[in-house]
Amino acid sequence: MQLDELFSSLEAEGRTRRLPPIERWRPERVGSIDIHISAEGTWFHEGTVFRRPALVKLLSTVLLREDDAYYLVSPHEKLRISVADVPLLAVDFEIRGKGTQTDLLFTTNGGDHFIADVDHPIFMNGSRPYVHVRNGLEALIVRSAFYRLVEQGEAVGECIHVWSRGRAFILGTDDPGRGGA
Repeated sequence: MQLDELFSSLEAEGRTRRLPPIERWRPERVGSIDIHISAEGTWFHEGTVFRRPALVKLLSTVLLREDDAYYLVSPHEKLRISVADVPLLAVDFEIRGKGTQTDLLFTTNGGDHFIADVDHPIFMNGSRPYVHVRNGLEALIVRSAFYRLVEQGEAVGECIHVWSRGRAFILGTDDPGRGGA
């Protein structure tokens, strides 16, 4: 399969992915469950690491963020979980185009595929890079993917930018003393 075909296939998969209608569910039972997501994106249940990536993908489809709290939601219950930073990881990205005509297609450990754009901005929080996924959920861009992003970037003044869907996203400064990339 050619790279453009793969890119188009992943983009279409992201657009057509059917997620449960959690925004319509109003469960009466609200509680908590001993699930924790570490700052590095590792999921734990009662202190034991999730060993099945498919389970993370499944649970990420019913993940809800309200204010600064995260919940797993079903039609019957809403269970609060502990999240040290953000619940998802942007584990990879593909590139189509060049310069201001670039599209950056991200993939998360939750099975999301989306292009960075106005609805999915890339942003920095201190020295950590993130991208908005959906419904208030964000993903930490893993180090290897971030390094590739920086390689794609261009210096504009003291800042490093990458482009996607005609929009520039600032990755940081080229001055390590200023806390950027």
